[in-house]
Amino acid sequence: MTLDAAREVRTARSVAEVYDYGAHVWSWQLDGQPVLWTSAESMSEPGKPLRGGVPICWPWFGPGRSGDRTPAHGLARINTWTFTRLQETSQGTLLSYRLTAQDVPNALPGSDWVATYEVTVADHLELALTIENTGSTPFSYEVALHTYLTVGDVRQVTVAGLDGASYLDKVTGRHEQQGGDITITGETDRVYDHGGEIVVSDPLLGRRLLIRAEGAANTVVWNPWVAKSAAMPDFGDDEWTGMLCVEAGNVLEHAVTLPVGASATVRYRLSTETS
Repeated sequence: MTLDAAREVRTARSVAEVYDYGAHVWSWQLDGQPVLWTSAESMSEPGKPLRGGVPICWPWFGPGRSGDRTPAHGLARINTWTFTRLQETSQGTLLSYRLTAQDVPNALPGSDWVATYEVTVADHLELALTIENTGSTPFSYEVALHTYLTVGDVRQVTVAGLDGASYLDKVTGRHEQQGGDITITGETDRVYDHGGEIVVSDPLLGRRLLIRAEGAANTVVWNPWVAKSAAMPDFGDDEWTGMLCVEAGNVLEHAVTLPVGASATVRYRLSTETS
């Protein structure tokens, strides 16, 4: 069985595709040029995550803080969300999705919650994931909007906005501090203790990708490089040169603890400008 077709949204300058499965923003093009990256080898069947676009990692990130949670990156991205609304607004075309504890009871056992996800498509792409505690006890979770960006050649891009930030290098296991802009020279998997504005400069495509996050304490920068790409069945061996993940979220020691009746939102805004 394969997934149902993605919903297509067209505006004056952009085209986006969004699956109900995972509320997954699969693609976004601006002026005919792809901004989000997708793998030609991605699986498209229930129970398997899509490789590319913007997966929602929730309620844990990777293997979770305990290091043994499965499936990787939680259950939100491998369950079908309820599509609730398509609306034209002053900001663009809005798609809304909903997922509840009744839909995925094993996500946070013993807790009641409602997740809502709003996708705004215009000359920018804006994503907003809200988790609400509708139960009688607090709970904790990790969250990340795992955004895959299209780049001309990852070895030529620079990432600005994280100078001076501390980070966990998941490749080496060491804690480091960023000095200057980031360049990608090998397998990269870093969790920065920093949220806010990031600029990805891409000389080959002649553009800058502008990222603004709100409600996020962490920025994750990831590229699998050669060996890891070859080891992943849903990732082409040579595709690593054309992508870079710059994610926003709250993970590890910045996991969110949500009191009864409270809610928390992570926002991610992506736009471009000519360099």
